[in-house]
Amino acid sequence: MMFIPVVLLITLHGPNGQEIDINPHEVSSIRDPAAGTEGHFPKGTRCLVTMTNSKVNAVIEDCTAVRFLIAAEKD
Repeated sequence: MMFIPVVLLITLHGPNGQEIDINPHEVSSIRDPAAGTEGHFPKGTRCLVTMTNSKVNAVIEDCTAVRFLIAAEKD
């Protein structure tokens, strides 16, 4: 019997409209951009998704929607 791993990704969207496929099992934190950090992230960023490799993805979906998508894929 052969085991074939399956990775289900969620698709989020960057501020420039690009699709970002994310492995929900590799997300280490999700947070709203702090007030006063508008110059640090692209305009339209509504949520910051930090991965286990420390890379941060700025996305236009709000953090509530991101949490919902991650939870749905993990179930």
